[in-house]
Amino acid sequence: MLDIDLAIRGGTVVTASDTIRCDVGIKNGKVALLAETITEAARTIDASGLIVMPGGIDSHVHLDQPSGPDVTMADGFESGTRSAAAGGNTTIIPFAMQVKGESLRACVSDYHRKAEGKAYIDYGFHLVVSDPTPTVLNQELPALFADGCTSFKVFMTYDDLVLSDRQLLEVFDVARREQALVMVHAEGYDNIKFLTERLEAAGKTAPYYHGPSRPQVIEREATHRAISHAELLDVPIMIVHVSGREAMEQIRWARQRGLKVYAETCPQYITLTEDDMKGLNMDMSGAKYVCSPPPRDTDSQKAIWEGLKQGVFQTFSSDHCPFFYDSPRGKLNEKGRTSFKWVPNGLPGVETRMPVLWSEGVSKGRITMNEFVALTSTNHAKLYGLYPKKGTIAVGADADIVLWDPNRKETIRQEILHHGSDYTPWEGFAVTGWPVMTIAKGRTVVDDGKVVGAMGAGSFIARDKSPYALPAGA
Repeated sequence: MLDIDLAIRGGTVVTASDTIRCDVGIKNGKVALLAETITEAARTIDASGLIVMPGGIDSHVHLDQPSGPDVTMADGFESGTRSAAAGGNTTIIPFAMQVKGESLRACVSDYHRKAEGKAYIDYGFHLVVSDPTPTVLNQELPALFADGCTSFKVFMTYDDLVLSDRQLLEVFDVARREQALVMVHAEGYDNIKFLTERLEAAGKTAPYYHGPSRPQVIEREATHRAISHAELLDVPIMIVHVSGREAMEQIRWARQRGLKVYAETCPQYITLTEDDMKGLNMDMSGAKYVCSPPPRDTDSQKAIWEGLKQGVFQTFSSDHCPFFYDSPRGKLNEKGRTSFKWVPNGLPGVETRMPVLWSEGVSKGRITMNEFVALTSTNHAKLYGLYPKKGTIAVGADADIVLWDPNRKETIRQEILHHGSDYTPWEGFAVTGWPVMTIAKGRTVVDDGKVVGAMGAGSFIARDKSPYALPAGA
């Protein structure tokens, strides 16, 4: 018998492909043994009645990100990774966002400084390209890909982030050449500005009107345009935070043409609706639910479930973008009180992502346990160059594991969460299924809601190139 540091005994091991009753042996932070029974170990955890799953990987997280002169993001790496671990996650991939006019490499160096010594769990970086100068395209991006930041995001909206069609083609071309995976925020910039000006002129400035300023047709148009650019260059792309049927139809259409187009959706699109942004009689409490794309309607929720069950979506991410609500530097900043267009876009959700999907998906019979693992962990690892080190329970993989009680009932409340924000959009939301222990590289990080791991134990992961970023014609 191997000299085992930790044995997880008596649980049901669930991966994206298998469900088996076995014990898991861990040595030096890695899975060393899967056996019917492990009788000897330095430490033993009784997992009887629990599901033993790969730790969650949330590949769409915003932490400590510049958000404008009057707004401060509610989570840095300490509170963000603490919250992620409490929600059953063992790896996150936040964004290193380039500020226009600044070096992308300098931006990444700054994010390394922000994260150093503060993370409870492992993390990587996606790049955000907002200023694709010749230096960025020809020098900085290839060098950063080689350093393990093998994916990047581009925006088709927001004043400080939007890229023109020509710029999108230029960065897509670099991605194809370097085998980097491109993430696309698909909403049409000019369409949004046009509708926003009309709504403001009509005096429709409450948070609710954030939704009408960004209807599904705007997401559909941008999704189609991004796909067309990708087809022109034969470069795989990931359309992130898809909110409803119309963008999904474009993704299905692209795949029928043989294009490599992947898709992601989020908890807000299966549980929230545009009516949440009304608040109480159109008051400012609706600002709590402002995000982009906005929550839609119940038909859109049905469409997203179709996509989750039919394989339209490869990943289920939180798009954790936390702001304070009751703060002059948060949702209720001075300008935000005057118009929806100044309300910071984003919701806290990294801690509640897995419980919401398990409860609404597995507990209600919409998806299987194996599909849950694929959507919350394994597919993220495969798409973003982490597999098989992460995203599975197999000999040689990192011992990143969550022990899950499939029958535990909880009510989501701000008071039990670990994020930095002062609210949760899922306040009072009842769930069945809850993480009871999070283990990262063999170390217990969270035990029954209590953070017991050490800050700084998590480290930066240099990711491999994604095999899913290979052109279709390669």
